[in-house]
Amino acid sequence: MLSRTRTRTSVVAATAALALTAGLAVTGAHASGSQSGPGASGPAWTAAWAASPQRASTGFKPNWSEDGFSGQTLRQVVRVTEGGDRARIRLSNAYGTSPLHIAGATIARTKKGAAVEEGSVRRLTFEGRRSVAIPAHGQLSSDAAGLRLKRFESVTVTLHLARTTGPATFHAQSFATSYRAKGDRLGEAGAGAFDESTESWYFLSGVDVGTGVGAGAGAGAGAAAGPGSDRGRRGGSGFVLFGDSITDGFASSTDLNRRWSDALAERLAKAGTPRPVLNAGIGGNLVLNDSAWYGERGTARFGRDALDLPGVGTVIVLEGLNDIGFSESDTPTYKPAPEVSASELIAGHRKLIRAAKAKGVRVVGATLLPLGGSDHYGERAAKVSAEFNEWVRNSGEYDAVVDFDRALADPADGERIAPEYDSGDHLHPNDAGYRAMAQAVDLAEI
Repeated sequence: MLSRTRTRTSVVAATAALALTAGLAVTGAHASGSQSGPGASGPAWTAAWAASPQRASTGFKPNWSEDGFSGQTLRQVVRVTEGGDRARIRLSNAYGTSPLHIAGATIARTKKGAAVEEGSVRRLTFEGRRSVAIPAHGQLSSDAAGLRLKRFESVTVTLHLARTTGPATFHAQSFATSYRAKGDRLGEAGAGAFDESTESWYFLSGVDVGTGVGAGAGAGAGAAAGPGSDRGRRGGSGFVLFGDSITDGFASSTDLNRRWSDALAERLAKAGTPRPVLNAGIGGNLVLNDSAWYGERGTARFGRDALDLPGVGTVIVLEGLNDIGFSESDTPTYKPAPEVSASELIAGHRKLIRAAKAKGVRVVGATLLPLGGSDHYGERAAKVSAEFNEWVRNSGEYDAVVDFDRALADPADGERIAPEYDSGDHLHPNDAGYRAMAQAVDLAEI
């Protein structure tokens, strides 16, 4: 079993205790992101967008995570990869050390920037209440909101954070703009008050969609299905892309949705086989070791960030460059970096494979991209990368394989990314490179 930040029992107990003081009756199912058994009414949920939570940190660009929020309204824009006539959000306080108080929340269609479409704003509730307290280390789903969304539509989630939050659970590198305003601006459709911005997401870990199976989907519908629910997961059609900064979309164009997850979702739709594609990348993440900046190790977060998302049927794993490359790099944010062997990295991937198969989720392995010329390159890293890639290709342990190493390699030098795909650091693809990654996937195999 993969480790979890906190057991379900402890989250439920903490949530119940908080509910007594907040005047909110929170069920155990709702507190953990919702679990349900057969016969539950309301929509069957499918994850349409996701971001992997991280602890507060300085990061590469200025962000608000360490200071948190107080008496402010936070507005965040995301693009869904599945449509429906109901929507709910998932909020995470996974790395909070105190309860997170949400004074109010809305979801709406995006107009432009921080502005939302008039008439599309829906007040969100949590077990029928407009405010909620999420315990330290907890997560929570909202009730269903009647908002019809199309695939690839941008939606705006707005949170009023009236109390001081302390350091914020966040996703450091969003490659999308989020906005902040003073006071309670939940009901405002315009962008005028939102005069601060950042490129990170805070507290928001998912947007799910569903169809109104049991029409009165309102209070309590958030518990219909979700992480941990067989109906939401087993036999699902959704993809999760699990990995590091290359999956996260580093160097892709801000606010244009040019990550490889976006490109794959668009390719599937164009091929007439649309499926939700969820991004579970964290910049700098490692398979084997935790990092203050780069999130919990892949083997620890795999369940929460990939396998437990509602509607997931397949996970594509692309991770390991940082495990083998940080020891070659002068990057000060992860030192001392151990020298990881191919056998150690393979052992970590085998943990991911076993976990996915135990949940009935198809798991696809990806070869590591060329790293020649980057700050991750060295003779040892090149040797380990080659050994690991050969194992991915030939072991048969993954259900299928995507060979990014060969797809993006420079024909003149196989150890380097082709110039037309190189963002400039010789490690991360550019927008064209991310499209090439999506094209490298054999849709018939996955």
